[in-house]
Amino acid sequence: MTTMLQPGQMPAEAGGPTVTRIGVIGTGVMGADHARLLTEAVSGARVGGVFDVDGGRARGVAAASGGARVFADPYALIVDDGIDAVLIASSDATHEDYVLACVAAGKPVLCEKPLAPTVEACARIVEAEIEHGSRLITVGFMRRFDPGYTGMRALLTAGEIGAPLLMHNVHRNPAAVPGLPGSALITNSAVHELDIVRWLFGEEIVEVAVHTPRPSGQAGGTQDPQLLVLTTESGVLADVEIFANARYGYEVRCELVGETGTVTVDAPPPTSLRRGGLHARALPGDWRPRFAEAYRLELQDWIDGAAGGASAWDGFAATFVAHACVAALTSGDRHAVELPPVPALYRR
Repeated sequence: MTTMLQPGQMPAEAGGPTVTRIGVIGTGVMGADHARLLTEAVSGARVGGVFDVDGGRARGVAAASGGARVFADPYALIVDDGIDAVLIASSDATHEDYVLACVAAGKPVLCEKPLAPTVEACARIVEAEIEHGSRLITVGFMRRFDPGYTGMRALLTAGEIGAPLLMHNVHRNPAAVPGLPGSALITNSAVHELDIVRWLFGEEIVEVAVHTPRPSGQAGGTQDPQLLVLTTESGVLADVEIFANARYGYEVRCELVGETGTVTVDAPPPTSLRRGGLHARALPGDWRPRFAEAYRLELQDWIDGAAGGASAWDGFAATFVAHACVAALTSGDRHAVELPPVPALYRR
């Protein structure tokens, strides 16, 4: 049984069409951008309330969202009768408590990745949703909605490149916080690739290894870059280069190699410059321009109740595999991944 947001299920505005009233917890970079999309680019939704530990920031987002209510207590926002569903974009450490409160209140929730920072916390969330008896939780792995990745999956499913053999992934950021633990590159960045590999191939990752070249002199003491090698159940190998201090800009791309062809995901901007022997295109400074359409489509899917997003189980699995990668980073050895069986609630 799945609980979804469906047109007509949520209270209607007086004299207008049915609108889902969203409470946004966390109004930093991601929360503010989600609130903007819900206000300007997603149909059937409006921001009904916001909370942030920084009251001034919350008030600014509330004003930009058309006068949403500002809550002093996130738990009061969750249970308020004027809030139909909740979007969580607060710090990672808060996710478990807020998601569990949403499940207890019976409200659909979209939680930015990670579902929770630890495997144990993710497991508690999954158990609470199973006890509830229907799916309320969506995890914000937005790449599942990116036109490039969905196109790649469609071509693979149609047999256009034959059986998959290899997948090469590049994930680069211009800069990271100096001294960031090497594990954070996996749990906060590479976790996107861990999810997309599971989603693309429809099977689990069963073994991981992490290779570490000489750290970049620009990395501020972080083990950066890193190269992850993932093995799936059917024997596909996927490598993931994570480089958090690449300096030149934000770039995500990948190539899928099959028996009879390849598919490449890249996202060049619509314009490029040719001048004086140079052919150049601009790169974004962070992930928001690159995945702007993916975020919009993710939110619209959630509001429409289409259930195309990642489940709580997907969030658990991504964190589980990420921590296996952290173990491999620490030991320098290959690490087997033995996920527990998928609970009935999440089988399709």
